[in-house]
Amino acid sequence: MILDPITIMFLFFIFMLSIFLGLELIARVPSTLHTPLMSGSNAISGITIVGAILAAGLTPGSMFCSILGAIAMACAMINVVGGYLVTDRMLKMFKSREQRGKK
Repeated sequence: MILDPITIMFLFFIFMLSIFLGLELIARVPSTLHTPLMSGSNAISGITIVGAILAAGLTPGSMFCSILGAIAMACAMINVVGGYLVTDRMLKMFKSREQRGKK
């Protein structure tokens, strides 16, 4: 599938716009909302894991799709585990020193 230059420029414009919008949104989020947003992104990564499992398992004839699905599954799992670790660490920051010492 060969794309014409206008389509490539349009897709590049959308990509650059999404990068700019993402940076602006992340920069303006107050620190008290980071933990709920991390939980939401973990849920989205869970959906990505399901899609990666489907991509890896439902394409028995295509080795490329199976490998790409396995790589996507590994990356999404790293994202989920890292997100939960960061969320747990941030929640521990809100506990008092006495509550941290009891555990």
